Amino acid sequence: MHYHLRRFAVLASSLLSSQTKEHVTRGATQRLHENSLLTADAINKADEETIKKLIYPVGFYTRKASNLKKIANICLIKYDGDIPDSVEELLLLPGVGPKIAHLVMIVGWNNVQGICVDTHVHRICNRLGWVSRSGTKQKTLTPEETRKALQRWLPREEWVPINPLLVGFGRKICTPLRPHCGECSVSRFCPSAYKETSSPSSKSNKFTPNKKP
Repeated sequence: MHYHLRRFAVLASSLLSSQTKEHVTRGATQRLHENSLLTADAINKADEETIKKLIYPVGFYTRKASNLKKIANICLIKYDGDIPDSVEELLLLPGVGPKIAHLVMIVGWNNVQGICVDTHVHRICNRLGWVSRSGTKQKTLTPEETRKALQRWLPREEWVPINPLLVGFGRKICTPLRPHCGECSVSRFCPSAYKETSSPSSKSNKFTPNKKP
């Protein structure tokens, strides 16, 4: 595959991945590939309903099908079927936010301009006390605030590996609800660490803060 075709496929797949489980994204991308619909030219010519059916059940598949069509048209007109080569220009594309833009720069262009911060990275960094709003001790409110705060101190060589590391950790241990602090090897260093307690009368498990040594 020519490099510009691969880059567009990276952009399309990244767009589909937003708020969608990995195996669902992988399946949708594979169906587009099997139908030769992973290039700007092919998507631009394709019927939007066809794209919707192929990418279902990714999150917000109707909106994403529409955005894919718009992006394909923009890439054909402005980039000759390739994709933008800067975060600033990627952010101008419909449906592309900071996380997708930085991911595409890393995977598509092999150019690390920032950290990919999704909900897992955002949540865990705040739980660990790694980030705060500029000039305060308050938690960051958005993934983008977390990215900027994290980049202020994290060595640049760690900007790429931190995402898969924390995403995996967030899926298995530091989950959004009912985190498995009892199984966490770093819980003693975590200011948000909780331990699970239960009683015969309780209908659900509760969490109480770990006592610090």
